[in-house]
Amino acid sequence: MHHMLRAEDIRLTAAYPGHSALYSRCALVDRAAGAVHTGFGLCRLEAEGHVGTHVQSFEESFYVVEGEPTLVLDGHAYRLFPGACGLIPVGVPHAWRGDREGHAKWLDMLAPQPRDEGGPADTFFLGPPNEVEAQAVDIRDPRSRHLFRMADSEIVLDNLKRGAGANAPTVSASMATALLAYSGIAVKMLVDQRLDAVLHTMFMVEYQPGGVAQPHDHPLEETYYILDGEVEAVADGVRYTLRPGDLLWTGVGSVHAFYNTSQGTVRWLETQSPQPPARHSYRFSRDWEYLGEKLAAP
Repeated sequence: MHHMLRAEDIRLTAAYPGHSALYSRCALVDRAAGAVHTGFGLCRLEAEGHVGTHVQSFEESFYVVEGEPTLVLDGHAYRLFPGACGLIPVGVPHAWRGDREGHAKWLDMLAPQPRDEGGPADTFFLGPPNEVEAQAVDIRDPRSRHLFRMADSEIVLDNLKRGAGANAPTVSASMATALLAYSGIAVKMLVDQRLDAVLHTMFMVEYQPGGVAQPHDHPLEETYYILDGEVEAVADGVRYTLRPGDLLWTGVGSVHAFYNTSQGTVRWLETQSPQPPARHSYRFSRDWEYLGEKLAAP
């Protein structure tokens, strides 16, 4: 099972009536798409808008794509910016405040998937956002352990071949700044156990021209939101050309593949839920086809 949504078909509507102002959201992946674990959406907050303080029984991660919203998390206010991301753990009070002008947009991932209306409550509002003074997010500060930022340069392999001075990196050189590269693909982890996530992951993927992920499936759900470039995707035998703002979701057992047939790079934000197991998180079709041929040989 899979689900594809074009950018032009995304419609944001007012969300959390009575507990927010000038806030809207579109559920890009939910039960209506066939998902069981994934609640993925696009959010927009206008200037001077807000989402009231609340706690919830699911994890929430986010990635800012436009503007500078303020996240009030557990009594501290952080002014965010494009490329900022982070985790709101289960049961931690939080709220959102809009900038003084313009608007902000971010992608959010909710795991486990929020319950349907009419079911047991999973979100509890506590009142308007606290008026605590916001500080620019500082990911070098160890107290900002639930927040992160990916600069564009951090997913370029050549930039990681050189040593950096003590004051040069945004975070110290470690696995926190590591980049996984294979088959023309670069993967930069954003939200996982390092930020205290336990129910899902969020990461950035970039394909070089000619980059390819051969047909495979997973024992988990994946979401892909295209940010830049163009990529050919195949899901359950159906081929799509995905462009910025388009979304693809694949369910457990959905065989899918990606091919960058363009002359430029392509980048997307990806999530997985539940988190991948220690082994067998990928099942490549070609490996099992090979085994079948080998076993059938006389």
